[in-house]
Amino acid sequence: MNLRSGRLKGKMSSEAASFTSSLEFDKRIFDADIELNIAHTTMLKEKEIIPEENAEKILDALKELKEEGIEALNLDPSVEDIHMAVENYVTSKIGEIAGFMHTGKSRNDQVATDLRLVLKKELKTIGPLILDFIDKMLKMADEHKETIIVGYTHLQHAQPTTFAHHLLAYTNSLKRDYQRLMDAYKRVDMNPLGSAAMTTTSFPIDREMTTDLLGFDSVMENSIDAVSSRDFAAESVFALSMLASNLSKICEELVIWSTFEFGVINIAYEYSSTSSIMPQKKNPDVAEIVRAKSAILIGELMTILTILKAIPYSYNRDLQEITPHLWNSVDNAKSMLIIMQGMLSTIEVNKERAAELAKSNFATATELADILVREKNMPFRTAHQIVGRMVTEALDKQVSIEDIDSKFLDNVAVELFDKPLELDDAMIKKALDPLENIKARTVIGGSSPESTQDAILKLKQFIANESTKK
Repeated sequence: MNLRSGRLKGKMSSEAASFTSSLEFDKRIFDADIELNIAHTTMLKEKEIIPEENAEKILDALKELKEEGIEALNLDPSVEDIHMAVENYVTSKIGEIAGFMHTGKSRNDQVATDLRLVLKKELKTIGPLILDFIDKMLKMADEHKETIIVGYTHLQHAQPTTFAHHLLAYTNSLKRDYQRLMDAYKRVDMNPLGSAAMTTTSFPIDREMTTDLLGFDSVMENSIDAVSSRDFAAESVFALSMLASNLSKICEELVIWSTFEFGVINIAYEYSSTSSIMPQKKNPDVAEIVRAKSAILIGELMTILTILKAIPYSYNRDLQEITPHLWNSVDNAKSMLIIMQGMLSTIEVNKERAAELAKSNFATATELADILVREKNMPFRTAHQIVGRMVTEALDKQVSIEDIDSKFLDNVAVELFDKPLELDDAMIKKALDPLENIKARTVIGGSSPESTQDAILKLKQFIANESTKK
């Protein structure tokens, strides 16, 4: 029996019923819907809006359904959604008095509440996954504070740094991802229940009571906004898509660094595959799939925003189509985080190859320019010009960085400014040494082991603080 068929003269066609049904992706909100109905019915009983005897029968049926699970429901496509399926179940158990459970609420506020209840739990699951990922990277960073690598800008050798310093770039971006997600959680943690279809109800319901019973932080203050807003879903998916984008960037570097040409890292066999035809291949398939899956989340965000952009207030059935894109984003983000944590924490770093790259191609040139500024009191742009010309001359004459000395640098300075620099050879060697470069970067956020250790301790404290929160 269709409990809401009074207005209609004819029955919806099976094709139309199947097309408009949300049952398939409503399964995810089954537990939340029971929780909501129990809270709402309890409130109706306490406020004496419905007879206590009827409320108790409804509550008993709902608790029975909770124990039996979703398999107890009739999920035929002719049943529009999970809310109707639950109501049908209660009706089959206690008869028409089941209809009292719908007093003072609508499917409009009901689905909005269910989505928020489930999304809250999902975000609270993903948050600790991010913190755990950061923690594992901090342990890696602790082991690599003096593992020299070359840093890149424009994918060209830029300056020497350490693997720990680079890992901390990852952890700081993930820290912001975590903060974005937890900030989005605040907008999810708001209760629309009691808004009914769009203007609340004339029954003297207590929205504060259901807010407490359902564990929400606050009541949504406008009923039209409450049933029609899905910005909480869009914001959450944005936070997840930003997280996915950052994970994709990490994977891009893992793919590049694991090539023969770079040879800086080795990805574990558990996260690699071989070729169907080329037996020598070891392909970074997991990293590539994570990189691709980031596009799924970005696409889901665009879909949600496009659905939202031009529908009028308040509730429209279009909103139903946001739900599968929300859950797909959540599921992909979780799977990406879990697999990435395992993959990144098991890579091996080829320290010798990394140091070799850091010593090549004059990645330490900036420090030599800084030395000229400090020792010769010259403007940085002048120093930049001298060192830049020195690099060009060295490359043209195939002079290695180890062979740069005071005489070579003076020849360049005389050519440009008719005046030698007369720097000490030891000072030049120190300026061009990658490890000395790294040790000199002691400011906050720098690459020196001391700065790196300070950053690790701060992030560990951040994780400890967040882990103690409810």
